[in-house]
Amino acid sequence: MAEERRTLSRPRSATAYARLFLTGCAMGAADLVPGVSGGTMAFVTGVYQDLLDGLRAFNLEALRLALRLRLGALERQIPLRFLLTLWLGILTAIFGLAGFLSGTLEDPVGRVHLFAFFFGLVLASILAVGAHLRRSPATATALLAGALVAFAVVNLVPASAEATTVNLFVAGMVAICAMILPGISGSFILLILGQYDQVLRAASERDFGTLLTVAAGSVVGIVIFSRLLGWLLRNRPQTTIATLVGFMIGSLWKIWPWKTCVASDLDRHGDFRCFRCLQEANLAPQAETLWPALLLLLAGFAAVTVFSRYARRAEAGVPV
Repeated sequence: MAEERRTLSRPRSATAYARLFLTGCAMGAADLVPGVSGGTMAFVTGVYQDLLDGLRAFNLEALRLALRLRLGALERQIPLRFLLTLWLGILTAIFGLAGFLSGTLEDPVGRVHLFAFFFGLVLASILAVGAHLRRSPATATALLAGALVAFAVVNLVPASAEATTVNLFVAGMVAICAMILPGISGSFILLILGQYDQVLRAASERDFGTLLTVAAGSVVGIVIFSRLLGWLLRNRPQTTIATLVGFMIGSLWKIWPWKTCVASDLDRHGDFRCFRCLQEANLAPQAETLWPALLLLLAGFAAVTVFSRYARRAEAGVPV
């Protein structure tokens, strides 16, 4: 198993690089949608543990090597090619899809279709990962606790906060922790903290000042949190994975495709600044969007099923 992990985190073939890049694209696209987590994509595609291990490898020694441009020594300490390929995919999706997803989320029909696709992705991820859990009171309790926590988080009412440097830095630090947790969406955390619109606009308009502030907070948050999560996965793997699956279950409430707005900016402030829904209620499936949404849900489900089987075969060294 140690050799398999090293193979995954030290890609050597064009196929391995392509797989990592596409995984990064899936993570980046998921992180743009409130309610969907890039961590879910990493989890089901088999790179989650490698990602945490790679992030944990960053320390003062790695920083010293990077500043001295000793890339060979740095590569021996951290899986640099693995992380760079994955992050290249994430950034490609964020910059390439930010405008499209922003427009899709503002269109009522497009929003239903988008969330139906991601609902299928997350549902398949729950089944794919949950199938490997051992049944026990501890895992059942962790699963339930994770689902309840995620359900509570996704039902928080978003705040309205000024996009100051401090607020953006803190938002990045907190959101990145959610982004690597399956089921808890980093973009939804940004929404809760009142920074989602600003960050999405910055990505769409190439506002690098805002993006660098958020990125700086993200680096601090992920260095700290990846160590904690990595320790839990090494020492309490079944309980931790059960909790993560619970997070995904709880997040299904947020990404149910059919919704109605019950609270908006207008409700809070009494004047029309910019309509933004702050709280939603789930509806029964609507006839006019039912069949396209079901097809997209099945497409998302099938995509994860195929990808997870491919990932397991690749990890086991079976030709694909």
